Order: sequence, then structure tokens, then C-alpha cells
Amino acid sequence: MPQTPPFSAMFDSSGYNRNLYQSAEDSCGGLYYHDNNLLSGSLEALIQHLVPNVDYYPDNQMRKIAPKILQLLTEWTETFPYDFRDERMMRNLKDLAHRIASGEETYRKNVQQMMQCLIRKLATLSQYEEVLAKISSTSTDRLTVLKTKPQSIQRDIITICNDPYTLAQQLTHIELERLNYIGPEEFVQAFVQKDPLDNDKSCYTERKKTRNLEAYVEWFNRLSYLVATEICMPVKKKHRARMIEYFIDVARECFNIGNFNSLMAIISGMNMSPVSRLKKTWAKVKTAKFDILEHQMDPSSNFYNYRTALRGAAQRSLTAHSSREKIVIPFFSLLIKDIYFLNEGCANRLPNGHVNFEKFWELAKQVSEFMTWKQVECPFERDRKILQYLLTVPVFSEDALYLASYESEGPENHIEKDRWKSLRSSLLGRV
Repeated sequence: MPQTPPFSAMFDSSGYNRNLYQSAEDSCGGLYYHDNNLLSGSLEALIQHLVPNVDYYPDNQMRKIAPKILQLLTEWTETFPYDFRDERMMRNLKDLAHRIASGEETYRKNVQQMMQCLIRKLATLSQYEEVLAKISSTSTDRLTVLKTKPQSIQRDIITICNDPYTLAQQLTHIELERLNYIGPEEFVQAFVQKDPLDNDKSCYTERKKTRNLEAYVEWFNRLSYLVATEICMPVKKKHRARMIEYFIDVARECFNIGNFNSLMAIISGMNMSPVSRLKKTWAKVKTAKFDILEHQMDPSSNFYNYRTALRGAAQRSLTAHSSREKIVIPFFSLLIKDIYFLNEGCANRLPNGHVNFEKFWELAKQVSEFMTWKQVECPFERDRKILQYLLTVPVFSEDALYLASYESEGPENHIEKDRWKSLRSSLLGRV
């Protein structure tokens, strides 16, 4: 499975970089530094470092410390707004905000602005989750629609949008919108089952709050099944071949935009068994462009080609002169695996009991980079008709895809023939 060698390779089996630690001779009160960066230290030393003493004691006049507290709260609410969906957290925030606002007029305005911004974000999040729930509740298997209302589903994606570049733009709209609602804390809650510094202590008492992250993964799966459905639906071979070539062009436009997640979802859909077995259809397809795209997303050497392309897109984003050039949408499942293996493959504590800050710096680096990418505004014009189709049109289940595939190009062996008969019986009620 994919891992991130440049960082994890630096560590031995214990997840501890001995060379770096031994060269870190600059220590202060049990905290060890390297090039002015904190590498490790005991939790007790870190707490002691932050506790006021005779030499370091902030003035306890609210007028002097209020700006610092307000700055901290503002950054917290902007970066981790989902923390304040918890009633206790929101109550404590309001209490502290009230104390700060009781000072100067400037503080009152800043506190009010901070709270209004937070409430807007939480309200927008709730509305977004309601829309996702509505879409999910109304999703129907395409075969069911065909059986009950055969005339209601005559359209295909090409009749809705015959321009591959326009479809790639609308896919990018969906990707960026869904990315935007994923909070950085969701990455932590997705992987951390135990307290990161105490393996015997549970970290979360309630269900993990990773709804938006999970919804984004579900979107990838839906797009893959949508692609496979659109290819398997047409009765005529030439129409299926035309649909494959259309999606190859859409995938190429996604690559050019920097939308690697949609690109991989399309490739995954075209590589699903019900599609790949359509040999007579593929024989009519000019596959040169598809071979290039598959090469770019080849999983060998830990997705080396893709990672090279991603670095190029990230560099382009840093020097971008237009919002179009800023778009970087990573292959999300691989990003999740990278973070997972970094979290699992490196120890939270070093052999001497110190907190392994180097690991947490690297985790923060990966999540921070993602947070930068997800804040890009989509520069393309929205097309509601196309977006509606992509998000709500019924798609085939896996069994329905196989049935449609067998109906288009008959079974090639006894195993396929038996499965075809079984599917016709269970899905269509035919023998």
C-alpha cells in the first residue's frame, strides 16, 4: 500500500531518527532543539516551559493581555471552527469573549466580528450537511428507475454536456466545494483512536466527527460508478466507444486543470471489471491518450509519476498569476493513506520518553498544505444543469453494472454465464 518514503525512510523500526536526535545538542530545560526547531522533550518539560514563574509572568491586567487572548481565539475559530460545534466549547468561548469585550470598545468590535464569523461558518456547515443528507436520501439505483420508468432516463452525460472541458470544470466545482468543508481536525479524528501521548487512554468519548471527509470519499466512489454506468448503458457498441473516448478527454482536461481526484475517479470507473471486459467496445477506442493518463496515475513506485505531477501543480500554484493556476486537488485517498502511514509508522514518543515533535511537525505540514489547496475559489462559471446531473442522476450498483455489461457483450466463459443468469433472475426477474 502507498506510503511516503522521503520522511518515513528516515526512521528505523521504532519510528525514531537516532542521527537527528544525537546531533541535537541544544537543550533547554529538558526540551531539545535542532536549528531552533523543537525536536523532542518530555510533556512535563513542555508544560513547565509554558507555566509562568518569577522571571516570566504576564501582567494580569486584562487590558494588556486581552489582545493576545483575542488573537489566539480569532486564529482558533478561523482554523478550527468545528471545535465549537460542541456546546461546552461554545459556552466557554462566549464566556471568555464576554470578559474581553467588557474592556475597550475596540475589543468589543473585534469580539463581535469574531463571533459573527464563527456562527456564519457553523450555519453554512449545517446547511451543507443537510444538502448532502438530502442527496443521499434521494439516491436511487439506476436499474430500479429503468424498470419502473423506462422513458424517464433516456438522457446520458453527453446530451447534458457535450464538451469535455466544460464537464471537467463542473467536476472541479464539486471537488473544491466538498474539499472546502473538510476541517483539519477531521484528519486527526479519522485516525486517532487513542490519546496520542497515552495509548491506554481513549481520545474520544463520542462518535468521530468526520462526516465531511467521509462524504468526499463517497463522492469519489459515486463518480467512478457514474462513469462506469454511462459507459455500460448504451445498447450500441459505437455509442459505448464514443462514451469511453469522451471520458478520456474529460480526464485529460482534469489533469490539465490540476484536478487529480476527478481524474483518478474517472480512470477507476473505466478500469472497473464490467467496463474493462467490453473487449469489442474497447477495440473501437483510440486508447493512446488513455494510456498516457494511466501512466501518469500508475501506482508503481509509490505513485511516483503522480507525485511528480502533483509537485509540479503545487509549484505552479505558488507562483500563480491567476486563480485558474492555483488549483491543486490531490488524489484524496492517497493523501489519506500517506497521513495514516505517517501516523502509524512513527512513534509518538521517542525511546527516552520524549514527545516526538518531528513526527507532529510533518503531520502538520501535510495537513497545512492541504488546507492551502482547499481554500482556492473555483474560477469557472457554474452550470446548475450539469451539476444537478452529476450529483443526483441514478447510477448502477455493481451487480447492475455486470448485468448491463453481459447484456452488451455476452459472457465469455461458464463462470460469467452462470453469473449472468443469476443476475437476470435476481435483478430482472427473468430466467
